[in-house]
Amino acid sequence: MPQRRTAIKDLRRNRKRHLHNLDITTDLRKTIKKFLTLVNAKNVTEAQSTLKLVYKKLDKAAKRHILHDNTASRRKARFSKLIKTITA
Repeated sequence: MPQRRTAIKDLRRNRKRHLHNLDITTDLRKTIKKFLTLVNAKNVTEAQSTLKLVYKKLDKAAKRHILHDNTASRRKARFSKLIKTITA
């Protein structure tokens, strides 16, 4: 346990931020999993609408520095390729 008052405050702040970031990442994982199940089921219309949600959540995670910008863009590119394989 930290001894100084500022270190205690920092610990409290870090816990809050950790929980907030954890919420964002778990929500992102759930939407990606939902998208992938729709892609495997070849449900095109719902997969496209879910893809918009995935894009939005990836962008927000990158904006908040939970994911790296290039990681988010790479995943977006791969998911768009998946949609193209279903529609073609």
